[in-house]
Amino acid sequence: MNKSLLLFLAILSCTAMFAINPPAGGKIEVYYFHFTRRCTTCQNVENVSKKSVETLYPEKLKKGEISFQSVNLDEKSGEALGKKYSIDGQTLIVICGDKKINLTDKGFLYANDSQEKLTAEIKKAVDSLIK
Repeated sequence: MNKSLLLFLAILSCTAMFAINPPAGGKIEVYYFHFTRRCTTCQNVENVSKKSVETLYPEKLKKGEISFQSVNLDEKSGEALGKKYSIDGQTLIVICGDKKINLTDKGFLYANDSQEKLTAEIKKAVDSLIK
């Protein structure tokens, strides 16, 4: 085969690969921001969210493509991260690049009595950010 044909085939296969599997838009981060003093619902939002991410995306967690982090806003590092994302209270948020999906209302609505609904909302948010 001549070099120009090889180059053409290489470009064609790369183009096809990116058309089928576009490059990822970045790491997906699921954060639950809270304060030191927390009620049962606050703790359930964290626990259900963490378990949902671990159950739904074990391979992506292992590869570092997604993460879950509980952030205490009363701590210096938590306060700084909260400022970075303009968070000043209990917040459940999914972030990828400049896209933010706030699930706080649904988190507090579903964390105690409809945990499967919270899991579904987290899946919907994360899946919308997966390229």
